[in-house]
Amino acid sequence: MSSSINGGGVGGGGRGRQAMSSIDFYRRVPKDLTEATALGAMMSLCAMAVMAILFLSETAAFVSTRITTSIALDESQEAQIRLNFNITLLDLHCDYVSVDVWDALGTNRQNVTKNVDKWQLDDSGTRRVFAGRNRETREVRHEEHDSHEVALLTEAGHALELTKDNFAQFLQDHEMAFVDMFAPWCVWCQRLAPTWEKFAQQVASEQMPIGVGKIDCVAQADLCREQKIMAFPTLRWYHNKEAVLPDYKMDRTVQSLIAYAKRKLEMDSKYKEWFQQNEHKVEDAEKERKRQLYQQHRPEHPGCQVSGHLMVNRVPGNFHLEAKSKSHNLNAAMTNLSHVVNHLSFGTPVYEMNQDRKAKRILKQVPAEHKEFAPMDNTWYVTTQHHQAHHHYIKVVATQFNLGGGTSGELLAYQFLEQSQIVFYSDVNVPEARFSYDLSPMSVVVEKQSRKWYDYVTSLCAIIGGTFTTLGLIDATLYKVFKPKKL
Repeated sequence: MSSSINGGGVGGGGRGRQAMSSIDFYRRVPKDLTEATALGAMMSLCAMAVMAILFLSETAAFVSTRITTSIALDESQEAQIRLNFNITLLDLHCDYVSVDVWDALGTNRQNVTKNVDKWQLDDSGTRRVFAGRNRETREVRHEEHDSHEVALLTEAGHALELTKDNFAQFLQDHEMAFVDMFAPWCVWCQRLAPTWEKFAQQVASEQMPIGVGKIDCVAQADLCREQKIMAFPTLRWYHNKEAVLPDYKMDRTVQSLIAYAKRKLEMDSKYKEWFQQNEHKVEDAEKERKRQLYQQHRPEHPGCQVSGHLMVNRVPGNFHLEAKSKSHNLNAAMTNLSHVVNHLSFGTPVYEMNQDRKAKRILKQVPAEHKEFAPMDNTWYVTTQHHQAHHHYIKVVATQFNLGGGTSGELLAYQFLEQSQIVFYSDVNVPEARFSYDLSPMSVVVEKQSRKWYDYVTSLCAIIGGTFTTLGLIDATLYKVFKPKKL
């Protein structure tokens, strides 16, 4: 009984092993049935070399990452965006520079001063005088006259009417002169006219050694162009036929004008006294320096650097640099809006990004073609004729950087594309440098992409199997070709 049971157990185990062996994919050929050849050895070495090269290449590709981009809907919930700018106006005084903002929601802000700095430049482009931050333009006070007094003063003609023919002689005849350069259509000039006549009358009554004149810049356009008159009215002091800058910009009342004239006379008297005492003691350069000091002569170059930032709505709009003043009418023929864009960007400024360790680390991984944050920087836009200015059209695209590491690898920045063209203005309109912007509803997503581990393993298996099979087929073919034939 027991022997039959044992026999049945052994027979069942053998059949099980035979059934298992029937599905063996890796059946072995007995070693005494295989043949080693020199060709096979060479092909084996080739197979190992190919597999090693492909293995190293695949490993290098697995451990490296690449930057990819995609387009997505901009889901930013911010109501406003920061606009950063630093612009140099090459031929416009800071007193006449106004930063205005307009957008499609109806925003219309004139002469924005919040977070805006102005620097007056010298003739070499170096910042010379700080012209203010967050500072409103000062209101100039005018003297009031009744209609009867206006009529009498207008007819009096105490101020000499100057033309191109008698201007040089007028300066020759008067060591010191004070000249009003005006335009008849200018409302500020109209308000000043009776005051100027009254001032000239008082100068004559007090026998002050000052020539008081006036120039109609419409009738004498060439003369005013030679004097580089940018705004009306311009009240300019002359000493020994030379213009003493800066021009008078205080209150336009008789009292203020007389006080200014007396101060000039007093300083001239002090200079002459100093000159008599030191004429033979100092060099000519020191004499000239003292002369300018006593005359309060500070030559002005009409250049202004405007910088700062604006918070603008995320809708189409523009900001523009315009020449205008609360107390002047600008001379359109002399308004030159040539400018240099030192910096223009949206969102967090690039220099702040470079100071932030997280942003600096992220941007270091990004190729240059994905860092068009300020493509207009250090670009010159010069106009060579009157009544024209550059307009700039900017398309802003939000860029989300997702470079791994969770939130520590995320950064939002703004790139933009720009087109510029020269716009021509009519003779009566004052040009403006305009920067129109529009935010794209789409955003660019920049991500770091690496291969999955299972892709890597699959590739390695494919390399091993494919190389082994391919070279095995080549080996078999060559073996049949070069196998010695039996006689």
